[in-house]
Amino acid sequence: MTAKSAKTRPASEIEISVLVPVMNESGNIAPLVDEICAALAGRSFEIIYVDDASNDDSPAELAQTAARVPQLRILRHEARAGQSAAIRSALLASRGRLIGVLDGDGQNVPADFPALEAALVAQCPSGGEAVGMAAGIRAKRQDNQARLLASRAARWIRRTLLADTHPDSGCGIKVLHRSLFLQLPFFNHMHRFMPSLVRRHGGLVIGVDVAHRPRVRGTSKYRILDRLLVGISDIFGVIWLLRRAPRQGRVTELAPTANTDGTSS
Repeated sequence: MTAKSAKTRPASEIEISVLVPVMNESGNIAPLVDEICAALAGRSFEIIYVDDASNDDSPAELAQTAARVPQLRILRHEARAGQSAAIRSALLASRGRLIGVLDGDGQNVPADFPALEAALVAQCPSGGEAVGMAAGIRAKRQDNQARLLASRAARWIRRTLLADTHPDSGCGIKVLHRSLFLQLPFFNHMHRFMPSLVRRHGGLVIGVDVAHRPRVRGTSKYRILDRLLVGISDIFGVIWLLRRAPRQGRVTELAPTANTDGTSS
């Protein structure tokens, strides 16, 4: 970007904001930022990292990366609040019409963003604002067997209790309209239920095959059993939300009609 940086560019000119929550991801930050920039080269974009109270070298790496990448913005939580809260903080600070969401551990591949956006635009063309989300499906997931088994169990529970037919609700890479994202109810761990929440608002969920890589630096912040048990308890809250979903359908503003004398009514 040779003219204005994303930090000084007016909000109306930013096409997509990429939100990346991180907690103790030193070593993964700079390579992932460079990949995001490569994937969105030639676009007007911003990258918003939210440091969820890291106590490793993540803050220093973020500062060093921001010094050379003008599209990078950094938010920091004073106290650790979790992944959903970090995504929410970034969303409220974002300025793009489209939102891309990406896990900060390097397992998602930023080069998949164009395909996700293309799928969203194809299904939700101009005039279809805020009606869908393109969500990744990890065709060849690079995780250990225990995590794969836990994900299958969680997927079966979601499908049974929430009628969530998306095959990979836990995939961290997504693209959706900011205006839709802002309508979704916020609660802790809500990022795991975004397909169900999008459908709650009448939105279309489009599955797109994406790449997935093994983690090469750092360690996962989730313990398998804890994640599964918390997910089950969250599901009952989501069931409550789905039962109280808005029923008005899409809301459109009607243009005034002209009377026979040429005046509006």
